Amino acid sequence: MDRSFAHKPVLLQEVLEFLQPKPGMVFVDGTLGGGGHSKAILEKILPGGKLLAFDQDLDAINAAKQVLTPLGEENFQLFHRNFRDMAQALSQTAYEKVDGILLDLGVSSYQLDQKERGFSYQYDAPLDMRMDRTQDFDAAELVNKAGLEELARIIRDYGEEKWAKRIASFIVEERQRNPLRTTGQLVEVIKKAIPNSARREGPHPAKRTFQALRIAVNRELEILPPALEDALGLLKPGGRMAVITFHSLEDRLVKTAFRKAAQGCVCPKDFPMCVCQQKPRVKIITGKPVVPTTEEIADNPRARSAKLRVVEKV
Repeated sequence: MDRSFAHKPVLLQEVLEFLQPKPGMVFVDGTLGGGGHSKAILEKILPGGKLLAFDQDLDAINAAKQVLTPLGEENFQLFHRNFRDMAQALSQTAYEKVDGILLDLGVSSYQLDQKERGFSYQYDAPLDMRMDRTQDFDAAELVNKAGLEELARIIRDYGEEKWAKRIASFIVEERQRNPLRTTGQLVEVIKKAIPNSARREGPHPAKRTFQALRIAVNRELEILPPALEDALGLLKPGGRMAVITFHSLEDRLVKTAFRKAAQGCVCPKDFPMCVCQQKPRVKIITGKPVVPTTEEIADNPRARSAKLRVVEKV
């Protein structure tokens, strides 16, 4: 296996505990990554089970295949596609309904650590940030072509950055002199934009802006609600879906989608009887999100912001 793709799957024991994979079951891992979760699930559903796994990053597909192959190539199927295409892809297989689905959202450790991918503000690299490198649109195009208001909106809404307007205006001013081509150039502009007093404490000054640009380049929040809706439709009765998020924007969307799916009658309270006929489609298994233990965070600091939510199809 490509050791650069080795990473520690977050909340692994909790995922297995809540999803309850058993021999003969069919499972979907919508975010394959390095294959850590997939391998653990596949081990539990054999013999007789099938794993269907998705990733838009071809490097992930190739690395995970090496991890999973010792368990038998006939026991899994890998799709070089975004999880938003899950329902369409499964409709062309023998598995239109499944026993469990996992989504581990966000950027993988491998992607952060590969300098040339341009996800990290800690390395100087081309401004890329594409999870699917076959797509044309990258962070350099966004940073150099988006209008001031659009840039400010992205940084504010996706990065929850209070200096968004100022950062956007500094970017626009700088790119008129020289196009921004590298992460290092962008970091310097962000540092100039944020006042010294605001940079003395808290996370790296570029952290929120980089998160925002990555989300926009990969349309992460845009595709999540319809993808969650499709995924819930793929579950068999009693099947479970688990989603791991890494920031509040994703978590809010997952929480909202799950609550909506768990909601019964929505008729006004003064109606004498239900006319909407709406029945709950799922029950919520995790009232509050499950978070990593202090031991896991000590072992894998990147797990610290992870939150796991689980529902069961009724």
